[in-house]
Amino acid sequence: MAKGSNVVHQYFKRDFEGYKILLKLNPIRLTGIELTRFDDGRVEKRELAFDEHILEDLEADGFDETSAMEFNLYLSGLA
Repeated sequence: MAKGSNVVHQYFKRDFEGYKILLKLNPIRLTGIELTRFDDGRVEKRELAFDEHILEDLEADGFDETSAMEFNLYLSGLA
């Protein structure tokens, strides 16, 4: 099995006024998916690439770790 298929993703979130950002991070490839969940229920999805400082950047920007379940509930539209 390839090394890239055994990735344990990391999940982060931050609440803002009017919206919430959730992030799924692949720490091996430094790629991820960002969900922006607006208070009116809309969800925008973006695929992103990061640099090696992403964990420090997320901490500095006030993001907290969250669960895969929360991220996937928003991704699927169930939350």
